[in-house]
Amino acid sequence: MTDCGCEAKTDSPAQRRVLSIALGLNATMFVVGLVAGLIGQSSGLIADSLDMFADAVAFGIALSAFNRGTAFKARAAMVSGGVLLTLGIGVLLDSVRRGVFGSVPESHVMMGVASISLLVNATVLYLLGTYRDQGVHLRATWIFTRVDVIANLAVILSGLTILITGFRFVDLIVGAAIGLYVIKEGFEIIGEAREAGERQQS
Repeated sequence: MTDCGCEAKTDSPAQRRVLSIALGLNATMFVVGLVAGLIGQSSGLIADSLDMFADAVAFGIALSAFNRGTAFKARAAMVSGGVLLTLGIGVLLDSVRRGVFGSVPESHVMMGVASISLLVNATVLYLLGTYRDQGVHLRATWIFTRVDVIANLAVILSGLTILITGFRFVDLIVGAAIGLYVIKEGFEIIGEAREAGERQQS
């Protein structure tokens, strides 16, 4: 079967509204988190902000797939997975660079910004929960946000560890761990998208 658009549609104005809200929130927190990560010299916070950027891209792609066929949505999810893989590799490289050249992460900046991001992502995750099984493109956005919640918690804990112990390398460890997790989730999304595409063709 080709992408003729003749399959049943599960899209709705409510889905589009949720995706639009999520896109705006994630784009805003990407900018906030990236600036804070650069100022606070935090690899974990930079990785967290790039997660938010990946989410914003995924939500934009999902919006573009609104009322489109299943094959288009599978391709959109495939692109989302590719974005995650690219960003995950970038985060790993940044962690290595900071480990070699040094950094002085600011724990208060890390915990403050990551806490705001956690609140945003928890809200988006709740809003997306209703729609996560209504298309592979929506499933991808839900996975992206789930990754972000985990990343937010990790950055908060690493900031607390640095505050108490002064052990700055925990920030690099968290940044690298987020990068690896992002890569794993990227492969998961690509795998689901490929399966959806194959079902569409059968």
